[in-house]
Amino acid sequence: MTNLKNRGKEASDDTLFGTEKIQLKLKEAVTDMHYFLSRGYGEKATLALVGNRYRLNSRQQQAVRGMSASQSQIENRQSKEIQSFDLEGKEIAIDGFNALILLESILSNAYVFKGQDGFIRDLSSVHGTYKKVIQTSQAIEMIAAFFKKEKIKTFYWFFDKPVSNSGRLKKMIEEIALENQYDWQVELVYNPDKIIAESNKIAITSDAWILDNASANFNLMKYILSEMNVNENVICLE
Repeated sequence: MTNLKNRGKEASDDTLFGTEKIQLKLKEAVTDMHYFLSRGYGEKATLALVGNRYRLNSRQQQAVRGMSASQSQIENRQSKEIQSFDLEGKEIAIDGFNALILLESILSNAYVFKGQDGFIRDLSSVHGTYKKVIQTSQAIEMIAAFFKKEKIKTFYWFFDKPVSNSGRLKKMIEEIALENQYDWQVELVYNPDKIIAESNKIAITSDAWILDNASANFNLMKYILSEMNVNENVICLE
């Protein structure tokens, strides 16, 4: 896997997200999205409407989309959220690329966005190929520290099989598990979202569809940001 410098931050992001004025505009856009979504309007049409209204470029629209949810979605996701003191001896299904890439973005000081549902999302995506970055090993170590501290029984890592380099990442995680005697199962699958949602295990993800459909979830990024004192650029519009 080719090593890159970091994950997720583009040269224009300070201009797009870094000022109080811009953040106020994004907050208004999210408020409008929430209103329309809560009244049953479609996400795609609503995002186009709100994006035009506030003159947001595609990257800003992506951020607004990640932060927005309907009232019923917020209540549903939060009602299924497990707290850290209830994790001991439990089995967890982790959305591998989602969790790793988000944590790599946080460690890279990229902008990440706290949604109305309390889950943090980034602007990175895999695009068919996963490239290891400087922060990859640290991200896995932080997830391992969480696994040990909360005495979790088993981690089931799920990665998209078609993504290039997923096999190498699987091997890397399996070697760490073997070395430390962690009960980690790493699987490459064609539809991780569906498998995680239907697994009846506690889901670790910020993916909206999985959160809507899984029976339980744990907000790992909220936990890591509060427990492990990570420096981050979290855009929080509360």
